[in-house]
Amino acid sequence: MSVDEATTAPPSLRQRRRAAATQEIVEAAQHHLTEHGPAALSLRAVARSLGMTVQALYHYFPSRDALVTALVTKAYDDLADAVQAAVDTPDDPGLPRLVVAAEGYRRWGIANPERFQLLYGTPLRDYAAPTDGPTTQATRRMSAIFEREMFEGFTTEQLAAPDTTALSPELRAFLEQLPHYGQGHLPAPATALLMSAWGHLHGLVALEVFGHTDFLGGHQAELFRMAMRNLLADIHRRIT
Repeated sequence: MSVDEATTAPPSLRQRRRAAATQEIVEAAQHHLTEHGPAALSLRAVARSLGMTVQALYHYFPSRDALVTALVTKAYDDLADAVQAAVDTPDDPGLPRLVVAAEGYRRWGIANPERFQLLYGTPLRDYAAPTDGPTTQATRRMSAIFEREMFEGFTTEQLAAPDTTALSPELRAFLEQLPHYGQGHLPAPATALLMSAWGHLHGLVALEVFGHTDFLGGHQAELFRMAMRNLLADIHRRIT
């Protein structure tokens, strides 16, 4: 068998069975998370729901952290999929693409509060995501989407000189060395705008998902759209 044939060979029966079992465990853990919240997640509870022993589950996930990493990665990927799908097929083509992306983010968070809490709520005790692992890769994908929709059409020169409060040399140097996941290098002033905008966008969604803006009733979507339009207009005014 040639190298090409070996690399393109279909997965074996054993590999397919393992992949199916792994997916079933992740789905069971996700269901348990939805029912009981992130803090109650345990391998024993997930194994019991599948009629497995904990020892059998360890063949697929050797620790709670490994299972949490799989859940966090899948949640980030599903969230990024929802944001990208919103941009690809907008309900209102007249809306700016960043606003559409933000609304896709908001809808996913509202529809999946427990998974949103896993990503952005109180960190699970004693859990640490693997350095530069699958959770990091998943967050980079999300960052790239919002960076693209916020700054598409601007030149590097424009992004290097927005109308912002002067950055300290220390902050500028720190922002310059941060990795970026969009197209090309993002100058420090644009990175500062991106981080500020992300805090505004995410903060509004988190307040709503965690019930802090329930007093607004059915007006939350309209107020969010207004805030995102204003945010984008302010960013573009500062750049141009």
